[in-house]
Amino acid sequence: MIKIYTDGACSGNPGPGGWGFVIIDGTNTKSLSGSESSTTNNRMELTAAIKAIETLDAASTVTLHTDSTYLQKGITEWIMNWKKNNWVTSNKKPVSNKDLWLQLDEYTQSLNITWVWVKAHQTNDDEDSIYNNMADELATKAIIK
Repeated sequence: MIKIYTDGACSGNPGPGGWGFVIIDGTNTKSLSGSESSTTNNRMELTAAIKAIETLDAASTVTLHTDSTYLQKGITEWIMNWKKNNWVTSNKKPVSNKDLWLQLDEYTQSLNITWVWVKAHQTNDDEDSIYNNMADELATKAIIK
């Protein structure tokens, strides 16, 4: 089982942003980050998940941890209604970040991904806190100021 921890950050919203992820596959750990010059926090959260998933083999079984309820609820709950309602929200507005949601939906259809929400900025010594904080640090440091 592969574990992924992702995070996105933004300096201003919109503004320069960063994303980061940590992948734990047995005893191997991999991390990566990147940035965009003008973006939003939510786009960076989604991008972190996309970039992490893109590094995986097609047959992977994954637990993806995020501190973003927008990402976790969006991909596990809200997306079904968005698709049914032609990508319009319950407030009758177009779904924000549709391009990224379409990518995530495609990956979710082809991989076995469990989406888990974790509380951000914890000081515990448990695995979720340690790796979520690492992903947060990667995303924050990636922001080009």
